[in-house]
Parts: sequence; C-alpha cells; structure tokens
Amino acid sequence: MKRKTTFSAIGGYQPFLFCIGMYFVALFFSIFICSAIFYAVNPKNTVVKTEKSSDKTAMIGAGQQVLMTVSR
Repeated sequence: MKRKTTFSAIGGYQPFLFCIGMYFVALFFSIFICSAIFYAVNPKNTVVKTEKSSDKTAMIGAGQQVLMTVSR
C-alpha cells in the first residue's frame, strides 16, 4: 500500500523564513537608529533658529535668588 502524505512542507522553509523575518526587523531598527543619530548630529533649521532667537532673556541682579525660570 502506498501512503498519502497530505501535510505541507512548510517546516523545511522555517529557517529561511526566520532569516528573512530577522533581516526585516534588523533593517527597520537600523533605519530608526541611524535616522535618530543623524537628526541628533544635524538638527533641522527650524529647531536651531528657535533656540538662537531665545537670546532675549531677562537680566537678574546680583544677590537675587532664582526659584524657577521659564523660557520659550
């Protein structure tokens, strides 16, 4: 008698599919990490301009205690 095998051979592809999945996960995280490092080193011009325009700070006299400062 001849045996019928009806199960699929997806188990043989499991290491290959695992490697493909891990490749895409590593690709996603590497893009995220590299873009975060790039934008930390090279900030956008709008962020730099707003920080440079905040030079209008109030002068505090000598001997005064500062409890809290708020800058925008």
